[in-house]
Amino acid sequence: MTHRCGINIDQDWRVQEHWKIENLPWDKLDPSKVNDDLLKIVKAAALVEYNAEVYARYLCQVFPDDQTVQDNINAWSGEEVQHGKALGAWAERVDPSWSLETAMEKFRAGYSPEHFINEVSASVRGSRAGEMVARCMVEVGTSSYYSAIGAACEEPVLKEICKLIAADEFRHYKCFYDIMNKYLEADRLGKFGRLKVAVGRLAEGEDDELAYAFFAANAKVGEKYDRKKYSREYLGRAYSYYQKPQVDRAVSMIFKACGFKPQTMAWRAASNLAWWKFESESRRLQKIAA
Repeated sequence: MTHRCGINIDQDWRVQEHWKIENLPWDKLDPSKVNDDLLKIVKAAALVEYNAEVYARYLCQVFPDDQTVQDNINAWSGEEVQHGKALGAWAERVDPSWSLETAMEKFRAGYSPEHFINEVSASVRGSRAGEMVARCMVEVGTSSYYSAIGAACEEPVLKEICKLIAADEFRHYKCFYDIMNKYLEADRLGKFGRLKVAVGRLAEGEDDELAYAFFAANAKVGEKYDRKKYSREYLGRAYSYYQKPQVDRAVSMIFKACGFKPQTMAWRAASNLAWWKFESESRRLQKIAA
């Protein structure tokens, strides 16, 4: 059964043959089609993706008695790390002075979410189902983000990488959606409970992780971290790549994870509101940058 948000929930999310970095069309790389803004946000994205193992350890602690879920989490983590390596390899070829591993060391030294450091046995979202709602929101964000960049950019290798990563993120959404459904009844998490978690997680999209990743990937030696500054630096560039189709699909996926039907009047209103926010926030940030 294929839904309008593009997810086929009757198929296993894992694939038999996953793509390989060495098989990407590196011979078609064209740095002349890469501007500085694009390069900067890709460098930051590489660090966030590469850091997935930290989140996997936390998620496995939340599901200590469910080996199937742990296996899925570890498979997800492996693919996320590959995304970071692919984006990093691309950035290193476009900018040979940049190193993924060096930037990653800086990122990990300065960004460490407290609940991922401490030993935990319960989700910070209040329940296992709630944790999976939050993870669905992350995949909504990443799938729409890479879809947007892939559609907007002209560099052939990055376009292919974004297409592959976006497809992976859609499958990851399917994985977490299925786990969520497995625990919904036991956790007694209804539609509005899911919506509350979803809104909370989406609001965290402007937290320190993305801002610090942009700082670690792009700041000059000696520069000090300023959360507001680097959040603006990242978001001002990232928002500019979105178009209405990516926002429509993202809202459909949010509705689905929360138990609401997409393609309704409520969905249309929410999608139009989200698109207005993207446009207005993008203009505001560009005005500040100017």
